[in-house]
Amino acid sequence: MPQLNTTAWPTIIMSMLLALFLLMQLKTLSTHYHPPASPKLMNIKPHSNSWEHKWTKIYSPHSLPLQS
Repeated sequence: MPQLNTTAWPTIIMSMLLALFLLMQLKTLSTHYHPPASPKLMNIKPHSNSWEHKWTKIYSPHSLPLQS
């Protein structure tokens, strides 16, 4: 049975890896990526609530007068 000649295998494997690396570099260079999204300006109308126009006061225990 003849012996398998493996002397050229390292050269073939290295050239194949180099070719794959170059192909991947060319593919990534030719890829066009979308620019990052920018925030969209929106026209926000202020909502009119009934309590915004009225004067209100919140009583907390610290604002009450001292009782003795």
